[in-house]
Amino acid sequence: MTSPTKQRIQDAARELFAVKGVQRTTLQEIADMLGITKPALYYHFASREDLVRSIVQPIVDGGEDFLERMEALESIEQGELLSAFFDFHYAYRRDILLLLTELSTLSDLGLIELVVRWRERLTVLLLGPEPTLAQRARAVMALGGMQDISTQFADVPAEELRPIAVEAALDVLRTG
Repeated sequence: MTSPTKQRIQDAARELFAVKGVQRTTLQEIADMLGITKPALYYHFASREDLVRSIVQPIVDGGEDFLERMEALESIEQGELLSAFFDFHYAYRRDILLLLTELSTLSDLGLIELVVRWRERLTVLLLGPEPTLAQRARAVMALGGMQDISTQFADVPAEELRPIAVEAALDVLRTG
């Protein structure tokens, strides 16, 4: 469980990261925004990378948990899997959007490779163990599109956006 002070620091960091970017935001600016000293901030986070990791780690843990739950199922329909995939991304949409604006941060944290591995695992769940190149390409488009929809339309309620996103992804998967 995150302490109230850590949560305040993370919230202030998110706000500044959204305006200035991760790399251009200093820990001093975060401390100033909160009215605390930089050493007080360092008590909770040893570095900017440590702070960013604390924001990203719930996404990583949630993504791995999501995949493990899906892989443990005996079977799942494509629409159900895509709906659950949408819900995962929608829940983390604001932090995902923050990371997508800072691709170097994604790379520095090793998240690009992780997301590629997740997509490969999801493709197997959607299409079976040996999808063709065309099927894999459609899966990348469908999954990437769903991720983009959840961030681009972040203010649209999930119950309104989910059916649109799932149907669009199913259309992409069915093409060809």
